[in-house]
Amino acid sequence: MEKAIKRYFPIFLLPTLAAFTIGFIVPFLMGIWLSFCKFTTVTDATFNGVENYVRAFQDTIFRHAFWYTALFAVVSLVVINIIAFLIALALTQKMRGTNIFRTVFFMPNLIGGIVLGYIWQLIFNGILAAYSTALNLNEWYGFAGLVILVSWQQIGYMMIIYIAGLQSIPGDVIEAAQIDGASGPKRLFKVTIPMMMPSITICTFLSLVNGFKLFDQNLSLTAGEPAKMSELLALNIFNTFYGRTGWEGVGQAKAVVFFILVVGIGLLQLRVTRSKEVQQ
Repeated sequence: MEKAIKRYFPIFLLPTLAAFTIGFIVPFLMGIWLSFCKFTTVTDATFNGVENYVRAFQDTIFRHAFWYTALFAVVSLVVINIIAFLIALALTQKMRGTNIFRTVFFMPNLIGGIVLGYIWQLIFNGILAAYSTALNLNEWYGFAGLVILVSWQQIGYMMIIYIAGLQSIPGDVIEAAQIDGASGPKRLFKVTIPMMMPSITICTFLSLVNGFKLFDQNLSLTAGEPAKMSELLALNIFNTFYGRTGWEGVGQAKAVVFFILVVGIGLLQLRVTRSKEVQQ
């Protein structure tokens, strides 16, 4: 059987490899090349050096979107992971109806971001109307709305990962800590959290990357209003490429910078959190 697998696996690998090459590798390499070109379509691209990158960094809206996105990613990471961990901690205790609660908390993750954005826009504007204002009149209303929306959507998903991490901790370790007289908070911070660092690594990575990549919720909830002040990086790149004539190359340059930024931050976060992991 192993000989047959080794002999024929290239045949089964070829379709997937071809699809990955056509759907990702080729567009990715073309995108890097086009970031150094002036173009309206891929057939009329002319090389213009680093001009697109210079214009991208000179764009004040892009710089604002970067700091706005960084703040949003950090705040949403903290809110999502703290609440998800606390819920997971509660649902791994001996109580009735834990499976029902897990299902209810996870369900928002199944709803598409565009739909969620419009639903929460109606909710927020309905509340703010009582104070004679609206979501698109203040960038910080939009910021708070995005944090609430994304937290409500992703907490259930992170909760499942934390539950798996909590359930993987050997029971004899917790019992030994109890016998040694460790209090509840001490067991939590000295035993439970260190032993579930792999789950924390996964959740913080997903929260951080999703925070930087957020697009559809931002588009449907605030659309960057007012005056593009609530525009996150992904939406800024989209609007630059498709909404500003002659800025296609600049939009592509922003996309390359965005890719490097997300990969760099993701790898840095993985290195930091993995250094805290302990062997079970």
